[in-house]
Amino acid sequence: MSQEIRGNTLKVYLYLVRHGSSELRDIQHGVGLSSASLASYHLVKLSEAGFVTQDEHGRYSAVKEASDKVLEGYSRVGPAIVPQLFFFALLFTILVAFFSFEALYLESFTPYLIAVSVAMVIVFWYETVRLWRRLMV
Repeated sequence: MSQEIRGNTLKVYLYLVRHGSSELRDIQHGVGLSSASLASYHLVKLSEAGFVTQDEHGRYSAVKEASDKVLEGYSRVGPAIVPQLFFFALLFTILVAFFSFEALYLESFTPYLIAVSVAMVIVFWYETVRLWRRLMV
């Protein structure tokens, strides 16, 4: 990321991505900020970084070109924003569950294969949760 945004500033940006053009009070209430001046502070930070614009009516909008920088490592699935590694973690979890189940009955799969697969699942889920936490801050 060229300029990392986090915390409440990221929450404000994500609110604008999800809800589109919004007024200051809508952003304040939608994000759960205590005052309009606090919302304005975060909007100014985003505006100076080039991630948000303000129109002539005072409504704020996320800059579409900036979302690739801000949301690097994430994908939009409808209204949800999820870490891209989520899909790999889910796939490997299903595969490991299947192979482990098969190994119990067929004994044709080596413990090494299962151990490596479990290790990959742990790595994918760790990275997925790490990226997801960044959205929840």
